[in-house]
Amino acid sequence: MGKKYSASLEKVDRNKMVSLEEAITLAREIAWTKFDESVDLAVRLGVDPRHSDQMVRGAVVLPHGTGKSVKVIAFAKGEKEREAREAGADYIGAEDLADKITNGWLEFDFAVATPDIMGLVGKLGKILGPRGLMPNPKMGTVTFDIGKAIRDIKLGKVEYRVDKTAIVHVPVGKVSFDKRKLFENAVAVMESIVKSKPASSKGRYLKTITVSSTMGPGIKVDPVAVGNLFE
Repeated sequence: MGKKYSASLEKVDRNKMVSLEEAITLAREIAWTKFDESVDLAVRLGVDPRHSDQMVRGAVVLPHGTGKSVKVIAFAKGEKEREAREAGADYIGAEDLADKITNGWLEFDFAVATPDIMGLVGKLGKILGPRGLMPNPKMGTVTFDIGKAIRDIKLGKVEYRVDKTAIVHVPVGKVSFDKRKLFENAVAVMESIVKSKPASSKGRYLKTITVSSTMGPGIKVDPVAVGNLFE
């Protein structure tokens, strides 16, 4: 470990759990790199992702955005193409856009599509699916209200999905954010995760919660206290 990381680690009590607000405050204080690090949540859930009825995924618009610009592509035609352009989509198209992706172009962060064009987009599943870029109606990225979908993403919409180890990783902003804004973003994410609890999940749902900056050590958060915020 480098000296700066070690110095940050010394300020974290690895045996103590703190409130979500305290963890965010500390993560900001001990961030040490020259670039504006992200602040991330890692939440281990009481689910078994091997069972489809315990798969947790969702999306939430952060109240104060993510702190980074994102590129959004839109699969749309006609009037919906105009709507997507006015909403700020970076690239818009249909067959031409699908061909571009088939040929290896993937310089975007989100993809949205109107339902009538999903027959075309579905053929890109093997390319977009593994990268988490496939439009999905459950995430609000397959919709005729394509303008709103694009604006939400540009404002700071984040998607999350539990991984095979039952952990959800979600960015909630940058260390340069005011701590209150980071806290409110984190609360919005946690509320969405809590609401996404599968009916088949038994026992404690929020197992562990950790806050960290991109290069910083993890700070343990009391999951019971966080759960109590939404009772």
